[in-house]
Amino acid sequence: MPVTETLADQAYRQIRIAIADGELRPGEKVTERGMAERLAISPTPVREALRRLELDGLIERLGPRTVLVAAIRDAAIDDLAEVEVGLRGLVARFAARHATADQLDALDAILDRADDLLILLKERRRQGQPTDRHLTELLDTMQEFNDAVDACAHNPVLVRMLDQSRVFSRPRRRELLLQRVAEDDTFGLERYTSHRALVRALRAGDSATAERIALEDSQGGLAALREGR
Repeated sequence: MPVTETLADQAYRQIRIAIADGELRPGEKVTERGMAERLAISPTPVREALRRLELDGLIERLGPRTVLVAAIRDAAIDDLAEVEVGLRGLVARFAARHATADQLDALDAILDRADDLLILLKERRRQGQPTDRHLTELLDTMQEFNDAVDACAHNPVLVRMLDQSRVFSRPRRRELLLQRVAEDDTFGLERYTSHRALVRALRAGDSATAERIALEDSQGGLAALREGR
């Protein structure tokens, strides 16, 4: 049965993204009422979301209705990254147990499209032609692959937890990826082949191998993005 995201869940996710993306800066004061107006919802779900963010260490309580955006230390980022990596591994483990044949075929089809884009991207670079559109399309295709793997888990609660635990929001992750590729056009390619290996593990129903591949890929990807922040 699909799990409906509550208003408190939505508020938690949106505030967390605003903190991660720098829209809410360290040291900035936030009131329940002000945030409720910003999100166009009532103060009650905002109050619940702020309690959760306080437990996460992302805000500090100043008063009954006022909080302060915390300065996120490296140790706190490490903790967030560890949670995200662990959940990605768990999603892959569930996917190995529950993915359907049609879903697995769809994963291979997505990677086939990504292969074609990568070949085209390399050829355009070799010829000195613009690659921005093709790179963006490749990033979109890989995000489609990740979302499809999430769907293979058939566990909406777990996927929702993963979405809420991301160290970087999707727009911020894309921005960082584009920055790193601009600096090094081979960035991330060493992990690209792991996606085929993941699909093979999912087809084999090998949950341990699928989890290991997802953990290694996620750890490497987050570490690389954090270095380029």
